Amino acid sequence: QVQLVESGGGLVQPGGSLRLSCAASGIIFSIYGMGWYRQAPGKQRELVATITSGGSTDYADSVKGRFTISRDNAKNTVYLQMNSLKPEDTAVYYCNADLKSSNWDTYHRSWGQGTQVTVSS
Repeated sequence: QVQLVESGGGLVQPGGSLRLSCAASGIIFSIYGMGWYRQAPGKQRELVATITSGGSTDYADSVKGRFTISRDNAKNTVYLQMNSLKPEDTAVYYCNADLKSSNWDTYHRSWGQGTQVTVSS
């Protein structure tokens, strides 16, 4: 069984910063991609940023230049540094990981439970 646990969410004023963390634990043989999605009230879940095991990154246009995704492969952890936050960044942020639990397994996607980020004055 694999668990992804997010932390670091909270309330921040516009222009402020937050750093989200997501640690994967359990029986893990390999993790390929990791990423962050978000879902605002009444909206569909959307991609925020992704990162491969080799460090290649991709970002939604709405967060480019403000958010930075990174990962620590030794700790099976992915981070999201969020700067210059705007009210429209308010959402529940979810992390995911494409992983397998043995050499004979196939990659499958696991999700965290989500962490609330609220940007408001």
